[in-house]
Amino acid sequence: MLSLLEFELRRFAPSTFKVRREMSVILGPNQRPEPDVSLVRAEAARGDETFYRAADVALVIEVVSPESRVRDRERKPQLYAQAGIAHFWRVEQQEDRPVVYVYELDPATRGYALSGIHHDRLKLTVPFDVDLDLSEIDQL
Repeated sequence: MLSLLEFELRRFAPSTFKVRREMSVILGPNQRPEPDVSLVRAEAARGDETFYRAADVALVIEVVSPESRVRDRERKPQLYAQAGIAHFWRVEQQEDRPVVYVYELDPATRGYALSGIHHDRLKLTVPFDVDLDLSEIDQL
């Protein structure tokens, strides 16, 4: 699942961004989560880094597993939003099909607003144009 998602995002991401997998993001003191996939400003992604700063991250994606359900649904989105990361996607499995919950940061509340729930196709224009056939993803 992660490999396919990473591959497809690399296909669609503009050259101003780099797709990174399982790299930690510094959100604040003692807060350094490791999203499953991140979209990072290209100038911050030199290739030798072990972390990114929240200001350099445009999108974080968490793939929910039974062990991470509470963290990925509740705590991590709060932390990412408070750090000012503009976009958050949560990927889950429902009835043997992937579902992508797409959130966008509301700058007034510094919280995420749900902007869409995608079952068979993920078609968006922000943070960049993307059109993914989710039916190609068999299992999480």
